Amino acid sequence: MTDFNSVYVVAGLLVVLSILASRVSARIGMPLLPLFLFIGMMAGEEGVLGIHFDDYSRAYVIGQLALAMILLDGGLQTRMSTFRVGLKPALSLATLGVFITSGLVGVVAMWVFDLSLLQGLLVGAIVGSTDAAAVFSMLNGQGIKLNERVGATLEIESGTNDPMAIFLTLILSQMLVGQVSGVFETVMLFVEQFGWGLAFGLGGGWCIGRLLKWLDLASGLYALLTMALGLTLFALTNMVNGSGFLAIYLMGLMVGNVRGQHIEHILPVHDGMAWLSLIALFLVLGMLVTPSQVLDYLWPSLLVSASLVLVARPIAVMLSLKPFFGFRWKELIFISWVGLRGAVPIVLAILPVISGVEESDIYFNVAFVVVLMSLIVQGMSLAPMARWMKVVVPPSASPSRRRTMGVLHENDYEMLMYHVDNRGVEKIPLRYLRFPSGTSLAAVFRDHEMIYPKGSTELEKHDLVCAIGRSGDVAALNRMFDGEARLKVARDFYGAFIIDGNAPMLELAQAYGLTLSAGEKDKLLGEFIARRVGGNPVVGDDVDWHGIHWVVHEVQGNQVLKVGLRLQ
Repeated sequence: MTDFNSVYVVAGLLVVLSILASRVSARIGMPLLPLFLFIGMMAGEEGVLGIHFDDYSRAYVIGQLALAMILLDGGLQTRMSTFRVGLKPALSLATLGVFITSGLVGVVAMWVFDLSLLQGLLVGAIVGSTDAAAVFSMLNGQGIKLNERVGATLEIESGTNDPMAIFLTLILSQMLVGQVSGVFETVMLFVEQFGWGLAFGLGGGWCIGRLLKWLDLASGLYALLTMALGLTLFALTNMVNGSGFLAIYLMGLMVGNVRGQHIEHILPVHDGMAWLSLIALFLVLGMLVTPSQVLDYLWPSLLVSASLVLVARPIAVMLSLKPFFGFRWKELIFISWVGLRGAVPIVLAILPVISGVEESDIYFNVAFVVVLMSLIVQGMSLAPMARWMKVVVPPSASPSRRRTMGVLHENDYEMLMYHVDNRGVEKIPLRYLRFPSGTSLAAVFRDHEMIYPKGSTELEKHDLVCAIGRSGDVAALNRMFDGEARLKVARDFYGAFIIDGNAPMLELAQAYGLTLSAGEKDKLLGEFIARRVGGNPVVGDDVDWHGIHWVVHEVQGNQVLKVGLRLQ
């Protein structure tokens, strides 16, 4: 009993220390995930606690479970609306991009470590996938918002590229131990992995989403049921040789986009579970590492890491995106730079060890160095790179709290809370403020006291406003309560004038002394800008025309609704 209690104490303290490390990370500007690894290493056999842990099989099981939970949460958090601009380029990166990256890194690893071609390619496959959780946790921590084209592509890529990297690692490991002998077997395994993964993920996700919507459960049970069904689906898909990781991500995607009161109970719990899984995963992997062995492979591994960041990833991005999609060069450079590696490569590096591949220690130690360097070097330069490449858009206001009311199954009412930080709504009677037509003001909180809002009530700075509305009202409320600091940033970004996308180009040309071609005279401004941008327009797209920057301010689908006019 005492031994078990000691395990619980150590495990609890390690998790507590990891959580507290998030505060240190924010203060010193260092990425959080490497700190989790360092804490695990400090607990390991060559660290302070001296815990001897070398059970690769158990670590692989823990890794699979943790990754499944992380991918489930990633799917739950992904909105289908991001697919408009991000799906096709993300799938290209997740398949062709991973294949190119793995091949190029594999050639370098073969040369650096004097390996066979298959062994080198296995190194490339192990480090082939990216981790968006690392990217977005770092960006969000610094208050940076990417434009939708870049952000959606990175988000969807990270959720869909793990299966390709896992497939390549699995097939190459089996080849090296003589379990796969021909092209036909490889093709069939590929079809099984992705075919069953798609079928179980989409089909199971659709059924589970509808089930959760119509079940009437205690609020705490929705997340547990989602978790249990997700892990069941993950295991069943693996049992038929499908990609369980693809299936559980797609299931999360399907469930998360079935709107209803259940989703409000699911998301916070799964967010916490994803963090716990991430912490546990990095702690276990940190304890599994032997620092003295890592040092033996350090310099060759740094060469592999440099080839991945500076050569393989940029080439893969250019070949996967440039010929097919309308990305600007600066967007391509940023996407090339932010291909951060997370926990997946280290977990995949365990597979050759438990499969009996020769010289398996190379794969694990190389993966560890690559991930560590990626998280530190790329992670710390992420925010400056985003600003330099101009892929950042001004953050907009959002409700400080948002919760569905549980009144309707479809398009339910929501409680939306806003802090007053905009002089445009201060000292003005509520009857003169233009709230969305479907919105009702429920209460105003001032100095810890509730005020029942009347037409004569005037809002004051730092008031907390509680409104009841629907999801379609949120954008208008966000604009109403945008703070002064955000408004100044937005004016600097979009310009002082915001023009309706339905404005005729001919009238604008006459007003600003612009010259139009014959084909442009009958266009509306939104149509003109969308054509100049090419592809799917997103907020922040910038067209330099006649010495004026025409910046997309608001879009709906592929229609440009508003355009900012910013002088040079």
